[in-house]
Amino acid sequence: MSADQGDPLARIAAALERLIPTAAPGADWLAAPAYAWDGKSARAILRIQAPPLELLKGIDQQKTLVTENVARLAAGHAAHDMLLWGSRGMGKSALLRASVAAAQLAGSERIALVQVAQDALSSLASLFAALGGAQRSFLVFIDDLGFEDGDGSGPRALRSWLEGGVEARPGNVRLAVTSNRRAIVARHASEQDDPLNPRDAVDDRLALADRFGLSIGFHNCSQDDYLAIIAGYAAAFGLSFEQGDALEWSRRRGARSGRVAWHYVTELAGRAGKAL
Repeated sequence: MSADQGDPLARIAAALERLIPTAAPGADWLAAPAYAWDGKSARAILRIQAPPLELLKGIDQQKTLVTENVARLAAGHAAHDMLLWGSRGMGKSALLRASVAAAQLAGSERIALVQVAQDALSSLASLFAALGGAQRSFLVFIDDLGFEDGDGSGPRALRSWLEGGVEARPGNVRLAVTSNRRAIVARHASEQDDPLNPRDAVDDRLALADRFGLSIGFHNCSQDDYLAIIAGYAAAFGLSFEQGDALEWSRRRGARSGRVAWHYVTELAGRAGKAL
């Protein structure tokens, strides 16, 4: 064998090493305002996309509860896990993002937002282990959570993480979950007709919601609130609108909500040739 061919075993070993994927580097949990966790690794988010708190109209009580709780967590004080439930498009996730962004104004290193996809729930224990060793507070955010019928392991694991389990989230971490249902798990009228302990199934499902220190409801907005949301955005972006046109927009969509109001404001900006 000629010398320029090299050692066959060394060449084979080098080829095998090239086939093995490089391990993802560990996240720097002190470097970014937010992160996205996919179940195996975290991706840094350089800017939290959220409206200013003052533009979130019609949810004043909810805003006070959430912002105060997030501020406590950022300061290292006792804080609650939060369940934000109720009507679609009423600002649940926007309020969480805006509250963390507001808390970061007092010191960006104090708190970060970590968004977790629902299909990555099984990896929360690994995420908690990583976050527990960081000198920072974290709000772990699970958006639009809902469990399918027959999924018993997901709700049980979430209950364990929230309270009393051996893998419960560390002291510098709190969970924030948004859902369209307070019980998170789907319920059916037939549960009420079960002749054997009819309340047991219902109570078991509500037990998950009860693990959250704050359970905050969001409800369909009134016409006045809907118009106030539009007026706030319009003033902030230098737009004008007619009340009748705004109401017609909501009628065509069959709903009044913060999301519908924002879509209307986007339409106004487009008509005016402005960017948002």
